[in-house]
Parts: sequence; structure tokens; C-alpha cells
Amino acid sequence: MATESDQVTADMVEATEFPQLAINYQVRGVPRSVINEVHFVDGMVPEPLMLQSVLSALGKDEEGAGPPE
Repeated sequence: MATESDQVTADMVEATEFPQLAINYQVRGVPRSVINEVHFVDGMVPEPLMLQSVLSALGKDEEGAGPPE
């Protein structure tokens, strides 16, 4: 998503190199995607499920998503 939109940013962090971040985000396994610092998606998930998780974190559903404001 971050490669397709300037409104999405993404960082990949090696948990063993940044243990404090791993603790802060309660990383127990990888991958763990953190959305807006409070929503989490664990494991490899299909793209539609990731999109649904992002929209849910934004308080939107797929039908009412539309372009970001």
C-alpha cells in the first residue's frame, strides 16, 4: 500500500535489532503489522484482509471507504 500511495507510510523493523520496539508493540511472532500504532495484524494475510484491517483501523468499511479525506 505504501508503494502505491503517498498517504501510506511503512517501515520494516528487525525485532531482534530493536528490542524496545518489539516490546512496545508486543511482538511475539512475525510478521506483525501495526496500523496507526494501536491496531495489529499478525501473520501473512491476503491483501483483501489487510485492506479490511486498515479500513477498520480508520473507522471505515470497504463499501464506504472512498478516497481518503
